[in-house]
Amino acid sequence: MSGKDHSLRMVLQDASMRLAAAGIEEARAEARILMAWALETDGAGLLLIDNISEGMLARFDAGLARRAMREPMALILGHTGFWTLDLAVSAETLVPRGDTESLIESLLAACPSRDEALKILDLGTGTGCLLLAALSEYSNAFGVGVDLAPQATALARGNAERNGLAERSAFVAGNWADSLTETFDVVLSNPPYIEHAHIAGLMPEVSQYEPGRALDGGEDGLDAYRVIVARLPSLLSLQGVAILELGQGQGPAVSELAARVGLRTMERRCDLGGIERALVLKREER
Repeated sequence: MSGKDHSLRMVLQDASMRLAAAGIEEARAEARILMAWALETDGAGLLLIDNISEGMLARFDAGLARRAMREPMALILGHTGFWTLDLAVSAETLVPRGDTESLIESLLAACPSRDEALKILDLGTGTGCLLLAALSEYSNAFGVGVDLAPQATALARGNAERNGLAERSAFVAGNWADSLTETFDVVLSNPPYIEHAHIAGLMPEVSQYEPGRALDGGEDGLDAYRVIVARLPSLLSLQGVAILELGQGQGPAVSELAARVGLRTMERRCDLGGIERALVLKREER
């Protein structure tokens, strides 16, 4: 974007057209978000601004170019909201999504007493969103987040500090639960569940910018579930609960995997789009 006219209204109008041409559905709203980021203000602050300087225009143009290339907005801003938290994000992890909040809703339903001193495990923790959201609701709980990528665990550790939860959490790099010997009252996981052949057809924000290891569930999308579910009987305490995120239509298949190792399905909770997203498992009663 160039020229002498640096009025905020004209810059936003041009930016909205550019984002729309790039296939961004909420182009006008996203242009304003980027402008607020560039000017280090918020939506209300934009109402008080008529013109922008060359320096701020350059910062806005840089962010606009990235978004027009379909880089996720959260990666440009450097953070995103999840549950009640504000989380730093990076290209090493999935960007937390609202759909995943259904796992926290399921946890609150399964463990209604907020005072319980729960031991919580988050497998494939990424940004730490699930574990930290759970800890924010259970003030006496302690949690461990595991991720294959050391960069992810460092990010999650920083997010724990960012949200005042560092003293009740620990993050370790490892392959699922291979390094763990203790049991947990709650096991959470948002594993990779996209069928390998479908990854290239995902929206560019996902296929081009998010880590493949956090997306690719193998030929049928169930590879990670097979590993996690097989370990759940040794990871869960006697009254423990496991809550796994599901891909569309995967509920019956993952429930069947769980039944084979003595776990029963307590609930399959839908996200706001009506898709079964959270699978709640417990041990079979004997």
